[in-house]
Amino acid sequence: MATVLVVEDDEYVRSAIIQELSRRQHAVRSAGRALDALREITQNPPDAVILDLGLPDLDGSEALKMIRSVSNVPVIVATARDNEAEIVRLLEAGADDYLVKPFSGDHLNARLDAVLRRARSASPPQVLHVGELAVDLNRREATVSGAPLTLTRREFDLLAYLAARADRVVSRKELLTEVWKQSYGDDQTIDVHLSWLRRKLGESASAPRYLHTVRGVGVMLVAPP
Repeated sequence: MATVLVVEDDEYVRSAIIQELSRRQHAVRSAGRALDALREITQNPPDAVILDLGLPDLDGSEALKMIRSVSNVPVIVATARDNEAEIVRLLEAGADDYLVKPFSGDHLNARLDAVLRRARSASPPQVLHVGELAVDLNRREATVSGAPLTLTRREFDLLAYLAARADRVVSRKELLTEVWKQSYGDDQTIDVHLSWLRRKLGESASAPRYLHTVRGVGVMLVAPP
């Protein structure tokens, strides 16, 4: 069983897909607009997304790009555009597979099962542990000694990136490029977010436990002694 987000504005089509997936024992959530789908993906990450291209608030190809900026969740594009160049463009933009409408329930489930198998076989550990700190990448949740941390999206992204590189010094330039997705910017933005993270981890720059600044180089996340 997987959690699947169906992004489709046509109520009849959305209902039919939900019914078919539920019949196969999947847990299904749905959204009729691209921005609602993005909110779902960031707040309650699904195992897979079925994305219609004809959404009312944003073209599906633009929605795909936005999804890829915040998540690596498998995405199956459902499209009526039976055009080879268009399908190639969508796959290159980050879609994992595609379905041309109309499609059968068996076809949908075969494609879904395939992308889920690929994702599970390629997935790295989804819960990172650094001492008593646990970072759940799928649920986008973090705890210290079992106590949940209340983090903004950016704070979580920063903590997760550092946790995946524990015991290694990460430069501010790397953080700016990989977490903020910017080629240049102000180090102060990173320092402010690090300060907020320290506060939530129960530490300070002068008395660090997890987050250690290496002057002139960057920052390192380590397990407390």
